[in-house]
Amino acid sequence: MHDESIYAERALRAGAQGYIMKQEATERVLIALRRILSHEIYVSERIAHRMLQRYIGSPSRDRPSSIADLTDRELEVFRLIGEGHSTRQIAEKLHISVKTVESYQAHIKEKLSLHSARELVQHAIQWSISEKSS
Repeated sequence: MHDESIYAERALRAGAQGYIMKQEATERVLIALRRILSHEIYVSERIAHRMLQRYIGSPSRDRPSSIADLTDRELEVFRLIGEGHSTRQIAEKLHISVKTVESYQAHIKEKLSLHSARELVQHAIQWSISEKSS
């Protein structure tokens, strides 16, 4: 669930009027649709709670970097790393050069305070597993 809030935030920043979690009951989907049709913004309660926690938490300069700090492309590369793709496979899949993928990997390591490629892979795999189980 914690990672789904990242997607919700990104969707809202991109102009979405709402975000509902995958496991929401049908009646919640109908409520969301009604609110959105009334020009309101709707997000699932758990997503709203998570977003508020992050918002009222420690100031951004004092908190450690998180997955939410990654750009969309960095998150995509990070996800592919977590799925076990090699640098070359990621480059082919995203239609970019290996050097560009390596640059994204360096930025990700820096933002997440990771010191090696091994740490990056381990972190990406753990994140990927937690994302699939939520």
